[in-house]
Amino acid sequence: MAQLPAATNGQTTTATGRGAIQGADPVSSNEYLTFAIDSQQYGIDILSVREIRAWTEVTNLPNTPDFVRGIINLRGTIVPIYDLRVRFGGGRTTPTRMHVVIVVVAVNGTFGLLVDSVSDILSIDQRDLQGVPNTGMADDHQFLSALVARDERMVSILDLDRLVNQATAAQMEQIAAQQGQAAIATAS
Repeated sequence: MAQLPAATNGQTTTATGRGAIQGADPVSSNEYLTFAIDSQQYGIDILSVREIRAWTEVTNLPNTPDFVRGIINLRGTIVPIYDLRVRFGGGRTTPTRMHVVIVVVAVNGTFGLLVDSVSDILSIDQRDLQGVPNTGMADDHQFLSALVARDERMVSILDLDRLVNQATAAQMEQIAAQQGQAAIATAS
């Protein structure tokens, strides 16, 4: 397993997704960036990760869902930051300098995920991915695409396109555009 250092003191680590391991069949193996929220491990496809940033304060936005922490200006691009603990039904994260934001690109746009820490990069064969069991609750695992057991731990693989649906992404784009117009008006 390759270790990916967590960003600290405002530094940024850029992740360049390589896809499958060199020499491996690209159809049967993918790499996943794993991270923690409390004691639970999650993974996302490394190809969707653009960078990992240390937590910085965000600009709060009115009339947004509870899981939206606010927005940041990332080199001229307005990026919404989502608190995954809240998104998964837990309480609001109290960020410290140890928390990180994983900036990802999905079908519904670019956004940041506030997590406790980044763990490592796992190369997982497709045959090792297991389906999410039906628990009888419609919303229980709506953001998960698969599970994998690795090194005596269970890693839940997230589906970013279900995590942030098109309606939420459109709402955030509209709010960000309004914020941008307000900033231009203020500067004039």
